[in-house]
Amino acid sequence: VQLQASGGGLVQPGRSLRLSCTASGNIETIYQMNWHRQIPGQQRDIIATITDNDSTHYADSVKGRFTIRRENGWNTVSLQMDNLNRDDTAVYYCNANVHEGGYYMSRWGQGTLVTVSS
Repeated sequence: VQLQASGGGLVQPGRSLRLSCTASGNIETIYQMNWHRQIPGQQRDIIATITDNDSTHYADSVKGRFTIRRENGWNTVSLQMDNLNRDDTAVYYCNANVHEGGYYMSRWGQGTLVTVSS
């Protein structure tokens, strides 16, 4: 499974941005996808999760503002980010949990930078 994240950029506080993570390869092995973010100098934190039955979970820091969705199965997973604030400035990563060949593994896409600034 290969993942490609896109959609980052510069956005003003209070505005919205939508990130996309496009999956390719053996996407039928995916059973969960997640968005993480890493603020410079800090650890990478998981912020949103969606499972193969469309169950979602959010970190408290983004709950009520961010929405994770699957589009066309596991082909694309988006992260709609509303009411952004400066604390949301970070590099955002998508990752997929896969079950392949009897093994559970994790696949990562490259990061996409989100900068919230006026």
